[in-house]
Amino acid sequence: MNDGFLIPQVGLGVYKVADDDAADVVREAIRVGYRHVDTAKLYDNEEGVGRGIRESDVPREDLFVTTKVWNDDHAYDRTLRAFDASLERLALDYVDLYLIHWPVPSQDLYVETWKALVQLRESGRVRSIGVSNFTERHIDRLVDETGVTPAVNQIELHPRLPQAAVREYDAANGVLTEAWSPLARGGVLTDPTLIEIAAKHDRSPAQVVIRWHIELGNVVIPKSVTPDRIASNFDVFDFALDSDDLAKIATLDSASRTGRDPDLD
Repeated sequence: MNDGFLIPQVGLGVYKVADDDAADVVREAIRVGYRHVDTAKLYDNEEGVGRGIRESDVPREDLFVTTKVWNDDHAYDRTLRAFDASLERLALDYVDLYLIHWPVPSQDLYVETWKALVQLRESGRVRSIGVSNFTERHIDRLVDETGVTPAVNQIELHPRLPQAAVREYDAANGVLTEAWSPLARGGVLTDPTLIEIAAKHDRSPAQVVIRWHIELGNVVIPKSVTPDRIASNFDVFDFALDSDDLAKIATLDSASRTGRDPDLD
């Protein structure tokens, strides 16, 4: 990342994983080889995530933990309090990456929120800071008003929404692009083009899409609660897509979102 810290390119997303299940899911993912877990206050499973991390056999310093500040905690002081609460729920000494979950431009508080994240980084309780669902203009404003560039911009990104313009902007400004909903919430897994490419490589459509993210340079956080799929989603480092595969996947762009447009908040 632009601050010198490293982020594992494939992580585990835990959106809609129940808190009671999160510890088992996280522990299994770490057993398989994941070293990156992405949660958020909104997901209401930070306690379970933290428990899974503590119960794993991997030292905390070898793991990368992300959480996020939710929309109703924007503004400087509220963000600091929200972070304290997240850290307490996780029962960790620090998080590796703290993100503003959405810019919510209608509130016009994301710059003040960003200033709080800068303070948290300076305090050492957060190693890296970034944003989620930010457009180019939102990031420009952060940098113009604070001089601090996010390390990561986590956005909805999958073959139906490849976000070429945002990825290009992020790359030009030293920001890593991270993909949420990397499989379009499973919507792309029955696509005939991806099924064809998967058969060619003797892989699953999910593995093909995760590999596509890797080859684009995205950080990617697929979510599953099933041990076999958790393992399969991580088993993507011993094959590569060729130029024909990438060209076929490029035809799937339909600008289709599974979530909301951050410019419409």
